[in-house]
Amino acid sequence: MSMLLKESYICLHNLRFHAYHGVLPQERVVGNDYTVSLRISYDVSEAMKSDKIEDTLNYAEVYELVKQEMFMQSDLIEHVAYRIGQHLADAFPQIKEIFVSITKHNPPLGADCDGSGVELHLIIDKTK
Repeated sequence: MSMLLKESYICLHNLRFHAYHGVLPQERVVGNDYTVSLRISYDVSEAMKSDKIEDTLNYAEVYELVKQEMFMQSDLIEHVAYRIGQHLADAFPQIKEIFVSITKHNPPLGADCDGSGVELHLIIDKTK
């Protein structure tokens, strides 16, 4: 019997940050709690056989890039999510697609909710 790998993803769920994104001045002073989740299309076929970190995408390196972008202040979390995707694609050319979501936990809506956010599905176009 043989098995073929159809798809594989590296996932980081609910990374927590306190950051200073937002359009309102108070958001840039007080900050807010955020969670970031990633699902990264990445070929792990070598790693699943070799059991070697160099054959996969290192979670710690991914986290450090996300952290850098989260602490770079922006008005919109859409922009932050895009920057995260761009930084990851530049750093790791083997990435095929990135699903990134960012949730702001206490948005200034005047509503009782768990948060507001954005989700992006970015396909890496290697032809440009």
